Amino acid sequence: MASLLATAILLASLTSAIPYPPDVAIPPATPTVKADFGHKSGNFMPGKSEFTTESVLATGGRVTGGAAVTTINNQDGVGAGSDSYTLYLGDGSDHAGWPHKENWVSFEDMFNNNKAIMFSSCGSVYGQANDGGPEVGAIYDSIQQVATETAVDHRFILAVILQESGGCVRVPTSNSHAGHSDNVRNPGLMQDHNGDGTCNSDITHQVQNPCPTGVITQMIREGTAGTNDGDGLAQTINGKHFLHFQATAEFGVTKSRAFYLAARIYNSGSVDPSGNLEAGVATHCYASDIANRLTGWVFAGTKCFLDN
Repeated sequence: MASLLATAILLASLTSAIPYPPDVAIPPATPTVKADFGHKSGNFMPGKSEFTTESVLATGGRVTGGAAVTTINNQDGVGAGSDSYTLYLGDGSDHAGWPHKENWVSFEDMFNNNKAIMFSSCGSVYGQANDGGPEVGAIYDSIQQVATETAVDHRFILAVILQESGGCVRVPTSNSHAGHSDNVRNPGLMQDHNGDGTCNSDITHQVQNPCPTGVITQMIREGTAGTNDGDGLAQTINGKHFLHFQATAEFGVTKSRAFYLAARIYNSGSVDPSGNLEAGVATHCYASDIANRLTGWVFAGTKCFLDN
């Protein structure tokens, strides 16, 4: 009990120590080019498995092993990267040409470069009131808080938020198989596995404006640490749903395949038997999109047309 209390105090102190910088909440110029994000077909996410890892919260996963990131460093990359798109095919490995983690952009640059998307995505894509400055600031703070709780790289969390919703806090809920018994409901910023956090409820039909900070944190926590019904990024990074793809154990912290496999599993619930991340069900460009977001892609035209 004492150790749990100490952990809670530590997490609280870390969170309070890293409030968002004031310029995070200042809207940039409205983009003139529409960004490519937000697949609409829903996620075929894995359910809770017998391999689920140790918890730091009631239902929260935490990354274990070499892929765990236990410190917050906003200058943890190579700068802003390049706003371009490279089509990545194959198994997510270095040998297949996928980018090394050492070539990812920094969190600070990644967040600032994508602010134009976050401030405009609700209106341009979903017909909702655009995010306000405090809401974007809450996304920033919540990513840092949840990254600390789960040991998931904060850049990976941000990449998935951009992929799933463009950072729109009032994003509607999507469904993997609407009307079918195997449907998975995907609410919130990360379109997670049947979570509770949303500011645009498909259950009550209530849209919240502004979206409360606590709900923004909940949406990011459910997508990263998991829900009562399904796993989040932490569990998929640990790679224990598919033992022949033991991501962190086999590939270690110096290689990025663990994250690309995790992205594919988060979206589709499985990796195709071929090991190729563009194969199988759900969004075929998903892992390639995530890799590009992590290396600087923002507005450049996509070169992945596998889902067209």
